[in-house]
Amino acid sequence: MKKVERINIIMRYINNRAHFTISEIMREFNISRSTAIRDVREIEAMGMPLVAEVGRDGGYFVMNNSVLPTVRFTDNEIKALFIAFMATRNQQLPYLKSRQSLAEKLLGLISENQQDDLVLLNQVLLFEGTNPHNPELLDLSDLPHPMLEKLIQILLKDSYLVVSVEEGREIKSYPIYLMHLYRKKSSWQIEGFDLEEKKRRIIPVDNLTDVKPYPEKKRISKKTIVEQLSKQEEAINLVLELGPKAIAQYKKYYPLNISISYTNPYQATAVLKTFINVHHAEELAEITNWLLFLGEDIKVREMPKEVLEGLQERMDILGNN
Repeated sequence: MKKVERINIIMRYINNRAHFTISEIMREFNISRSTAIRDVREIEAMGMPLVAEVGRDGGYFVMNNSVLPTVRFTDNEIKALFIAFMATRNQQLPYLKSRQSLAEKLLGLISENQQDDLVLLNQVLLFEGTNPHNPELLDLSDLPHPMLEKLIQILLKDSYLVVSVEEGREIKSYPIYLMHLYRKKSSWQIEGFDLEEKKRRIIPVDNLTDVKPYPEKKRISKKTIVEQLSKQEEAINLVLELGPKAIAQYKKYYPLNISISYTNPYQATAVLKTFINVHHAEELAEITNWLLFLGEDIKVREMPKEVLEGLQERMDILGNN
């Protein structure tokens, strides 16, 4: 661990303790006594108000109402934060407007040389969704649906919700226990358990008109919800073996409900097991396209005939073209 990184971690370590000793620092960070003493003295010089206690059991404590000194970033940490900003712009993410003040604070913490590096990175790195003629760090276009931030604020306090959804010309309300909020194909989706119909429900955030907490007296426990969902789990009907090329494609994109299990220590092979609802036309078409996206580096152990027929039909169309 580099010195700058170690000192940053030590500062947080001692700031969260009423009392500490040099011996504790030595054990915790596997450093010598002389190194521990030098680090503590440097932390004192940076402005952290430490008070030394004299005696056999003496040590240090941080004065009350102390403020942790300014965080120091390494060059690589600065670049990692900046590139993370660049990679997520124009992605319909919540709190997009807060990124501007966050970026300004970040830039205020770094040197001019580090700022020059970021300017160069901003000029040469382009990510999906970036306008090459306007590759600014804080492009505030493509804002998320206005209900997204309200939904997040509420779910941080309570997962039992009543969501109002526009369906055609009607507004329908569903009482749900929110399990996941995820983004798929440039659209935010709610995965929840319908508390009245006792089943899993997917709701597009774009269709939301209102969100509010569900009355406590009507709620069922999370344990009951998990038990009911486990009873509704379908039997696995798609089993694939994936090679390294298919795994690489899987990492680029995969449906939310599909996961893989690696079968060797180097993560070069894996097994995919899931259930495909062959009676749901949209899901069937989606999985067919996705299997073609995975490529030829797969071996089929088990597959519904409807999926196989869909793949053969798509391959015939591609062959004729």
